[in-house]
Amino acid sequence: MDRLVVDIAILVLAGFVGFAVISRVPNTLHTPLMSGTNAIHGIVVLGGLLLLSESSGVLEKVLLVIAVAFGTINVIGGFLVTDRMLGMFKSKEPPTPEETAAAEEEAT
Repeated sequence: MDRLVVDIAILVLAGFVGFAVISRVPNTLHTPLMSGTNAIHGIVVLGGLLLLSESSGVLEKVLLVIAVAFGTINVIGGFLVTDRMLGMFKSKEPPTPEETAAAEEEAT
């Protein structure tokens, strides 16, 4: 029982530290940090899969499957958000002369 209390205390403290660190990140660093976080979550998913092969109880297997599923959703969603954020920084190509001429004809 004593080990469980220590583990829960570490989990709660890690949550507070993570919140304190993330809440102070400037907006310009969000995209690079999200990419790094996606890589870390990929490692977490891999670790969950490795533990799944060694688990013995039904409850352990169910919890690990749920953890791997949520981790996978987090990785995919993170990459989609990162891609969308990076797309906002791409410069738009100037219109071609044909597009400009077509737009001028529609305006008249």
